[in-house]
Amino acid sequence: MEQKNDTMTVESTPPTGIQVVIREFRKDKLALISFIGMNLLIISILIAAMLMDQEEILKIQLLERYTEPGVNGYILGADEAGRDMLGQLIIGAKNSILIAIAITLIANTIGVVLGIIMGYYGGFIDNLFMRIIDFLMTLPTLMIIIVLVTIIPKYGVAELILILSAFQWIGTARLVRSKALSEGRRDYVSASKTMGTSDFAIMFKGILPNLSSLLIVELTLNFAGNVGIETGLSFLGFGLPPSTPSLGTLVSYATNPIVLSSKWWVWLPASILILILMLGINYVGQALRRAADAKQRMG
Repeated sequence: MEQKNDTMTVESTPPTGIQVVIREFRKDKLALISFIGMNLLIISILIAAMLMDQEEILKIQLLERYTEPGVNGYILGADEAGRDMLGQLIIGAKNSILIAIAITLIANTIGVVLGIIMGYYGGFIDNLFMRIIDFLMTLPTLMIIIVLVTIIPKYGVAELILILSAFQWIGTARLVRSKALSEGRRDYVSASKTMGTSDFAIMFKGILPNLSSLLIVELTLNFAGNVGIETGLSFLGFGLPPSTPSLGTLVSYATNPIVLSSKWWVWLPASILILILMLGINYVGQALRRAADAKQRMG
């Protein structure tokens, strides 16, 4: 009888978050292929960019102007200044990916910390920060970013990361706050308060781990969104400076009608890479979201 009870206990043990994620990826082959492909692609780009001489790639060679792919050793051709498009594509992808990672980490850290504080304490602190968030959400964020980019002297990568991070934490803070409010009413939080556990330990050692699956989904989708924001701003001319390659600056060459119609190798590879990154990351994010929902239903 004892053995039977032990067996029933083992069988009724809910799966861990990692097990739920693995099960979801096994069910969704497209998400699994996207996950493996995205990791291999990003790692390959970062390694290749480290091995390249950026100054040599960006050197102007007017005699090679608009060299077609496969001619004179140019695998993806050259742009109007005779610069190697393959090298620019790799360096630009590296810049876009690293900028998106930095924005995601900074903005999500701010959002998670503020969201947990608001959800845990509630009352005046929650109302104060929520009114600030409500005000920020009414602002034309894109226009403010463009204005800041225009007026800041010696504008560069670090400034772009800080400007975008200043507006990207809001959604994460609202999401974490709503989940922290419900977690704060659970028995383990009340028990921790009774035992004299510090608020910091309850928030970041008790509540935060229970939000891990939700945060992984949020990080993944925010990363995809931040790649899109950076490339979009660079395409419009308000992202990275023209001297710094990115996927957005490469795609912006298509604004020239001649390049768009007859020099496809200048802008098309970057456009295809953006499409692959966006689709792959979103497929992975959808699988992670389903896994998070399944884990939440199982408790």
